[in-house]
Amino acid sequence: MGKHPCPECGGDLEWNAARQALRCPYCGTVAQAAPQAGEGAAPIVEHDLAAALANPASGRGWGTARREVMCQSCHAISVFVDGRVAQRCDFCGSPAIVAHESQGDAITPQSVLPFKVGESQVRDAIRRWYGTRWFAPNRFRRAALTDTLHGIYLPYWTFDAHVAADWTAEAGHTYYVSESYMENGQHRTRQVPRVRWVPAAGSLRHFFDDELVPGSTGVHAPLLRQVEPFPTRTDLRPYAPEFVRGWTVERYQIDLRRAAELNMADMQRQTRALCAAQVPGDTQRNLQVRSRYQGRSFKHVLVPVWLVRYRYGSRDFQILANGYTGQVAGERPYSWVKIALAALLALAVLALLVVFGQGG
Repeated sequence: MGKHPCPECGGDLEWNAARQALRCPYCGTVAQAAPQAGEGAAPIVEHDLAAALANPASGRGWGTARREVMCQSCHAISVFVDGRVAQRCDFCGSPAIVAHESQGDAITPQSVLPFKVGESQVRDAIRRWYGTRWFAPNRFRRAALTDTLHGIYLPYWTFDAHVAADWTAEAGHTYYVSESYMENGQHRTRQVPRVRWVPAAGSLRHFFDDELVPGSTGVHAPLLRQVEPFPTRTDLRPYAPEFVRGWTVERYQIDLRRAAELNMADMQRQTRALCAAQVPGDTQRNLQVRSRYQGRSFKHVLVPVWLVRYRYGSRDFQILANGYTGQVAGERPYSWVKIALAALLALAVLALLVVFGQGG
């Protein structure tokens, strides 16, 4: 039994995105209470990254019995906490799914961003998205139906860190000089840009707060970046099984060590850009940055997405919607016939303009 049994029938309550409340899937009873901190759930805390990497944590578990399955096609691992049995992979549609033995050293999520956007809203948004794909084949709109819409919790890592950086560079200041030249036998002058290079140096102090690194392999990475951000800084809830019961949960396959490496590379890029923005002048060269990162911490969280996956021809496509903000991104095939016709139409219009222009 979950922490919130239905007051009418005793069934396990589940999180309902449309009602923003716990709802019984058996009798429909809605309970306004939702799992909060202080109700037996662990508080949301940042974990020391160095300590976790040195001694991998076993986590706190999912709060109830769970079952894991792996897709043999796309290799996504799905977690079920409600006794459901998957028939097909929610990420690629393959029926080739097998039981997966959970790893004892896996870090389990301690916080979750619950679904906020309901299924009907997402279906409407995706239909609008379909309607604007002008160069998609006509069969695409008929084949890519939203009846394959799935609500999925994806694994994410968030990272915090303080950075102290010192930088040096050559700052370029543009100025103009007059230059004489001959044109058609006449002396003329023009302004020519020159750059005066001077040494520059400075320092930077910055706090990286909840930098996101997806742990998912089931959802195509470019789509995830298009539907971010997820408000993990402000709206996370302590993990409770009621939030994920009835939904598919993907288990991370980008582990903490790899995610920390990706985060470090991204912080280094951002730090360099922040230092570059401090360099005075119009241009710059030979930027050198020396950075020190301290207090690195992390959280493992679950974030909500709505996913449509479909096959067109020999390729698999996905459409993704942020389950909290409703932002939509998707992949689609192109109709080269439509593109060719549009190009021919553009050329015809251009030809007519030239003809009328000459006639004038």
